Amino acid sequence: MAEADALNSEVLSAVRRALRERADPVRGAGAQAYMKSAMPCLGVRVPEVRRIAAEAAGGTPFASAGQLRATVLELWRNAAAREERYAAIDLTAEPLAAGDMLMLPVYEEMIRSGAWWDFVDPVAARLCGLLQANREQMSEVLLGWSTDPDSWIRRAAILSQLKAKAATDTVLLAQVLATNMADPEFFIRKAIGWALREYSKTAPEWVAAFVAEHEAALSPLSRREALRRLPAPAPDA
Repeated sequence: MAEADALNSEVLSAVRRALRERADPVRGAGAQAYMKSAMPCLGVRVPEVRRIAAEAAGGTPFASAGQLRATVLELWRNAAAREERYAAIDLTAEPLAAGDMLMLPVYEEMIRSGAWWDFVDPVAARLCGLLQANREQMSEVLLGWSTDPDSWIRRAAILSQLKAKAATDTVLLAQVLATNMADPEFFIRKAIGWALREYSKTAPEWVAAFVAEHEAALSPLSRREALRRLPAPAPDA
């Protein structure tokens, strides 16, 4: 079997078994309703899913990056419960995936087929690592994503530098945000505000100046979220 097609069946079995052992049907029914999900939920809490994925990968390490990608896609595509998809995303935290541009199609598939914030947002966080390791190539990708017809792809582009802190590419951030300011979609407007609010922890002056410059274009929701951590302007004397 070719490397790209190989699966880590031990990891798959361990993840699926552990998730079902810890299932809470009552909590799962509530989670499914909250997420408006057609896919069932097992009721396993997110931190526990993360621990399960890490323990499975640690118990039977991936032999290669290709095996990791194949295993992640198998778990994602054939998930019978939402938590299996969470675990697939968690497996991409393995060092073999760090900075690997071959992960980009995997992330894109997860975003497009997941099409909801609980899948898209953690995948968007992975894009930050790809950007730091492959800045020129990923900058071009994210600019393209910022105008994609799929609003979840655009949300991922907006949130892609959420944890970049001082390494944030402000030119890229400004372009991605400006392209989406007129979008009436709640999840886009919320993402714009969230991206600015997070960066305000690192560069409050930049965020304040950006909001002032785009005052008329930003939605009230985006503006309110962006300024949440900044001091209120002093009243006129």
